[in-house]
Parts: sequence; structure tokens; C-alpha cells
Amino acid sequence: MKYHCRRRPQERKMSVPTSVSPPLLVSVAVMTVMFSGLVSVAESAIGVNWGTISFHKLKPSTVVDLLKDNKIQKVKLFEADPLVLRALMGSGIQVMVGIPNEMLAALSSSPAAADLWVRQNVSAYVGKGGADIRFIAVGNEPFLTSYNGQFQSYVIPAMANLQQSLVRANLAGYIKLVVPCNADAYEGNVPSQGAFRPELTQIMTQLVSFLNSNGSPFVVNIYPFLSLYGNSEFPQDYAFFEGTTHPVIDGANTYTNAFDGNYDTLIAALSKMGYGQMPIVIGEVGWPTDGAVGANLTAAEVFNQGLIKHVLSNKGTPLRPAVPPMDVYLFSLLDEGAKSTLPGNFERHWGIFSFDGQAKYALDLGLGNKKLKNAKNVQYLPARWCIANPNRDLSEVANHMKLACNVADCTTLNYGGSCNAIGAKGNVSYAFNSYYQLQMQKEKSCNFDGLGMVTFLDPSVGDCRFLVGVTDTSASFRPYQRWVVGCILMLWQVWAFRV
Repeated sequence: MKYHCRRRPQERKMSVPTSVSPPLLVSVAVMTVMFSGLVSVAESAIGVNWGTISFHKLKPSTVVDLLKDNKIQKVKLFEADPLVLRALMGSGIQVMVGIPNEMLAALSSSPAAADLWVRQNVSAYVGKGGADIRFIAVGNEPFLTSYNGQFQSYVIPAMANLQQSLVRANLAGYIKLVVPCNADAYEGNVPSQGAFRPELTQIMTQLVSFLNSNGSPFVVNIYPFLSLYGNSEFPQDYAFFEGTTHPVIDGANTYTNAFDGNYDTLIAALSKMGYGQMPIVIGEVGWPTDGAVGANLTAAEVFNQGLIKHVLSNKGTPLRPAVPPMDVYLFSLLDEGAKSTLPGNFERHWGIFSFDGQAKYALDLGLGNKKLKNAKNVQYLPARWCIANPNRDLSEVANHMKLACNVADCTTLNYGGSCNAIGAKGNVSYAFNSYYQLQMQKEKSCNFDGLGMVTFLDPSVGDCRFLVGVTDTSASFRPYQRWVVGCILMLWQVWAFRV
């Protein structure tokens, strides 16, 4: 039995092989693991991914306080955002900082570019009272099938250059390089048959050898939700941890959940290369709360709580009994309302917290708090909303709605979303308000040729929340602006050194 799943095309996208679904994200486990003769000790923890592709960004300092209040000691970033890294300085939180795939070409071709990146994004923030950077993620799912190999040739050379840069900066003994992989990098009809995709055999052999020789774990992203979302035949109960009526039988081993099956498929693939004991980190795993059928608060709570309980039980998997993942990073900390919806409208709703740092449901992370604590001192815009004017004919509203939703986030209005059943006039109001809040409640942004009006009565209905924007937003660059500027600076300085 073989289930597949796809992951976001732009950033971390994935296909899940084997009789399971894609990986999950949470950082947990204290254990001693063997690196083909080397022993590495990792601290147990539950971690989170902190993505910043949002229209309404909280101040990084507010987010760091949120992490600390919830006793989260590990965080994974998708880029080296200066404001975020500065906010993490002195926090004691362990950091995995990412390098976008688009920067790999420059880093692979120039040791000077790698030196510059390390100097600007690592050395500038570490040290006494600095950010506790432990890992550098070289690319993000660069071997994804849908990328058609466009980043593949850059990964190993970029890692080699970055490793030497860390050596020159006297950081190689403390900071490790990793490559977060999508679960579509390996496949197998049952876990014991797991193997890396044939076209990846050579580069995976090089990658795993590099990781092993430098004491780094293998990082993989697993998403059972995407298996369920993308395959109507996927048994729903197999995506969770409560037992299933459709177990996967693999010889003497029985798999009752997609996570274990996917995880063991990777272990089998690593074993075939001679690295069956390599430590594994789950770089991403989680469940969305909106934007699709099956993406809701109840399912997300059941999945994430079941995952945390399962991993922290130290039960392990059939191929690694009593040895859970070295780290698990939940995806994700906050909703990201500006993300691409190409994979699905659920892409903007993975957070265990809403965009403003408010807990969506009760979740015990196993870190001391029995439930999540909300962000403190969040500064909101005034409590007012933009809605459809009840005294106006809305027959000509379509173009205005299209404009609003092309700019703002209206994904909850779609089938399966939390606002799908609020009626035609409610849909208009939701779209108008989303745009109005994004425009920081500017008076003209609620005009819509007289079809909109401002109200001071919260129009939220049931689970459908009409948001109010925040004022303490970050002024940092958009992610694509940052890596473009970074590439330009690196190439310019490399050119300058040669002239």
C-alpha cells in the first residue's frame, strides 16, 4: 500500500512516499545516538518553525517573549532575518537558521560568498549574550520533485564552502550544517522497502556521508495531512495516533499511523546506504486549522497532541524502538496570511497560534505548561471593522470582492473554511474587512464605491473570526527582497575582491 502527498510548491513542498504521509515538525528527545562510530548527545525539546510570510507581523521581540512564555527552547527559521536574529540574542533559545534555495548557486560557486554569508548572518549574532545558533539549513527541500533538479547540483558545493567558512570563523565545532528534505526524496510500498529516489542515489550518498562526517543529523519534513488531503483513498484514522482500522502490515511490523510508517521508510533508505543509525530531526510536521475540508481546530489539536505524546513517550518506531527523533519542529508557530495558496488554501493556517499570537486550542507541548499561553502586550488597531453597507444594492460587488481578496487573505471563505457558511453578504463583509485591516484601517479603504461601511460591532460569527489588525508590525524586508539583496551584496563583494 503506497500513499503519496504533495507539499507547498514555493517553499517547502513535499510528496510522501511509503505507506504513510509527510513528516512533522516539533523538536524533542534527549538521547545518545551513533554516527557510524561517533556518539552525539542531543537535548530533548519541542521546537517550532517560525515563518514570517504574513500581512500582520508581530514584533520579533513579542514573538520571542511568546516562545519563552511557552518554554519553547528550539526554533527553526527559514531565512536569516536580522530583526528576528537580534530579538533572539540573549534568549537562550536554540536556533536553526535557513538559507533560501535561491541563494545556493551563489554560495556553491564562491567561497568568498559563503564567508560573507556566515560573517553577516552567523558571526554577527553569536557569542556571549548572542543568538544560540546550532544549525544552518542549507536550502529547503532542494530535492523536491517539482523543482526538476534545478537546485540539486548546488547543494553539496554550497555545503562544502559553508563548512570551510565555519571552520575559518571557529564555529564548525558548534554549528552544524543540515539540509531539510521533503519526504518525496525516498519511497517504498512498505517501510522496510524504503529507498531514496533512483535519480537521487548519488547525491544522497554524498549528502549523508557529509552529514555523518560532520556530526549532523538528517532533517526530514513529514505531513500526514497532505497525504489525506491529496488522496481520497487515504484512511483518515491512519493520519492520527489514535489507532486505525487500516494498519500497514510489513512483515513482523504493524504500522498504525502515517508518521511512523513514513519515518521508518527513511530509516530503511538510510540503512541501505550504511547509515541506519544516523540521528533524524523532523524539520516540519503539523496540521492546519482552516482553508480545507479536514483542516479544523479539532483535528489540529488531536493530531498535534497525539504527535507530541507519541514522540515524548520514547516508544520510537518498529525499526527504531525506544529511540524517538532527535528533534521535532512543529509547523508552525504562527499563521502566515501572505503565503502562496497554490498547494491549497490551508497553507495560510498551520499555526498553533493565530497571526496575533493567540492560542487556537489547548495544547500541552510537554514543556511544563499544560496549555499554550497567549502573546502579551499585542498592540491592535482600534476595534472597528469594515462590512457591507446593508442599505446598498450589492449586485455590482463582485469586482470589489475580487480586488479585496486579491490583496488580502480570504481563504477562510472557501469550501471547508471556517467562514464558508456565513452567507453572501457575510462573504462581502469578510472580504471588505480583510482589505480594510491590511490597509491599517485607512478611511478610504472601506469605501468600495459606497458599498462598504465601518462598524464598531464585531461581525464575527461562530468560528468565523473577523480580524482586527495589529500595529506593532515588523518593518523587515519581505523574504524574497532579503535574499535578492543578499545575493547582490555577495556577488558584488566577491567581484570587488577579485578586481
